[in-house]
Amino acid sequence: MTTRHWKIAIPLVLALLTLAVFWQVRGHDFVNLDDEQYVTQNPHVRGGLTAGNLTWALTTTHASNWHPLTWLSHQLDVQFFGMDPAGHHGVSLFFHVANTLLLFFLLNRMTQTLWQSAAVAFLFALHPLHVESVAWVAERKDVLSTFFLLLTLWAYFVYTRGPGIVRMIPVAVFFALGLLSKPMLVTLPFILLLLDYWPLGRYRAPEKPALQPLPTPGIESPGKKKKQKKKETEKRPPVLQEQMDASAAAIVPWALVTEKIPLFALTILSSIMTFLAQQKGGAMSPLDDIPLLKRLGNALISYASYIVKTVFPQGLAVFYPYPAGIAAWQVLGSAALIGAMTFLAVRCRKQYPYAFVGWFWYLGTLVPVIGIVQVGMQAMADRYAYVPQIGLFIAVAWGAGDLASRQSHGRKILAALTGVVFASLTVVTWNQISHWRSSITLFEHALRVTDQNSLAHLNLGVALNRAGKVTEAAEHYREALRINPNSSGGHFNLANYYVSTGRKDEALNHYREAIRINPRYANAYNNLGLLMVSERRAEEAIPYYGRAIELDPANAGMRYNYGIALAAAGRFPEAIEQFNSALEGRPNYPEAHNYLGMALMMQENREEAIRHFRQALWLKPDFTLARRNLDNALGNRNPQAPAGTPRLR
Repeated sequence: MTTRHWKIAIPLVLALLTLAVFWQVRGHDFVNLDDEQYVTQNPHVRGGLTAGNLTWALTTTHASNWHPLTWLSHQLDVQFFGMDPAGHHGVSLFFHVANTLLLFFLLNRMTQTLWQSAAVAFLFALHPLHVESVAWVAERKDVLSTFFLLLTLWAYFVYTRGPGIVRMIPVAVFFALGLLSKPMLVTLPFILLLLDYWPLGRYRAPEKPALQPLPTPGIESPGKKKKQKKKETEKRPPVLQEQMDASAAAIVPWALVTEKIPLFALTILSSIMTFLAQQKGGAMSPLDDIPLLKRLGNALISYASYIVKTVFPQGLAVFYPYPAGIAAWQVLGSAALIGAMTFLAVRCRKQYPYAFVGWFWYLGTLVPVIGIVQVGMQAMADRYAYVPQIGLFIAVAWGAGDLASRQSHGRKILAALTGVVFASLTVVTWNQISHWRSSITLFEHALRVTDQNSLAHLNLGVALNRAGKVTEAAEHYREALRINPNSSGGHFNLANYYVSTGRKDEALNHYREAIRINPRYANAYNNLGLLMVSERRAEEAIPYYGRAIELDPANAGMRYNYGIALAAAGRFPEAIEQFNSALEGRPNYPEAHNYLGMALMMQENREEAIRHFRQALWLKPDFTLARRNLDNALGNRNPQAPAGTPRLR
């Protein structure tokens, strides 16, 4: 096959193979880790793309991030596919395939090197560390932001062919869209500086022409020199020749920085917005919880661990618990590895510029998520490697090509090894994807490959509870609390279990403990209020509901429960206000219509009450209580004030 044919065949094979390996995700369910707050229990997403939801997406810092484009993508999913997980998974897969193809075309265009570009794209498409970013609906932000990152790099390559303000505009626009998808892309301007070094070759300053000596007898004639120069030019690789041809117009390094000032400005703005959003959401761990030295040690170990998992992708889990203690030998060994690799990359940068670029791509793009600023409870995460691994793949692909070219049978050996590696990755990735089939299979696998994983026990317990295995679920809640007594989620879910088994005093203690550990736990306040109402202690429940609403003002269910407590306490005007607020957030809420009608009847507003009873019956024709209340209203009889029934969230 000719090079032209390979340029058509390679992307076709890339797309088909990626689809074949990942297609099983379309049969997977949502999982009970972040998918709930991003999609399944988020009313602003479940409502699809509306004017109100669009405004919310552009302004909210929900989930401790400001990434409006990610919210819009989820809203569009619901608009087209409803709550069918197959459609949501399919869109994420589409972006992964698009990213794979973009990466291949970009590298091939920049370097004019076909097989190394193809190798990087295949590694990117099939590596098991990338399963999390594709198979997890809540991680849409990974594949979406990477799509815009690669478009930014493509626009930048176009810009470098003829720098100018007009050509910089698409670069800035695509970069901004990437940041609006996931702020981890803040390091992108530094990636561009690396690409300026290699393969774009923009670091060389224009050289002053050397003085030419006069022709001397016995020296080659100018005509012969011209022929020799032409011959040498013809032997040069296309990229090298292109870079040398552009040397006269090369830009000095400081100019490479100044031209990117608009991009650095976007980085600073996004960093500030992210800091404020994560601080507001309470996502940042204070230094009192995880000291700086421990964070630095974990960061070094994580850098080394990502490399190990790149080479040996085993023991992959959705959550890696933060270690209680860090061994000195692990920190020193990781520091030695990182230091040695950095030294070699710098020392050999002229001979192997791709190794320099690939290594610092890896180091730099991991900085926002390496844990110096700790967000969340994880020590590391597979999804964080989605972009950084590209740097490692570049270094490996070009390095292997160079090594093979120096051996007599190097290319044949490399081709055979490449086939074995790709086949192995395909099998491991297929198997890793299968663990994402459901919440139960996902967290059962996490418990098999990790130790002392409190979160995995907790989420497995929640999944088992929803499957009706209540007793088994409680055992996992207790195990989660044994590992981490400060697990607010463990206390909350164990309290729910005690409520379901009638052990309300124990439930009360665990709800209060959950709130003590996490004062922003809205659902714990809500359920504590529900427990109080069920015990006919409505007045005591009201402050808890007030705090829940303060923390989660858009939650229609909580406002409905608050309204029931207020009505049970005889505070009907306030109850009416809460029921109306619940219906603003969820107009098709039959229970809220019914209880609003009951509160209106207690206020002698019979006509309005009848309207709401009828609306409740229209939404839910078999709603017996609403039917009885409507009959009473039409017969001029007042219903009793609602006491309410606890609804655990």
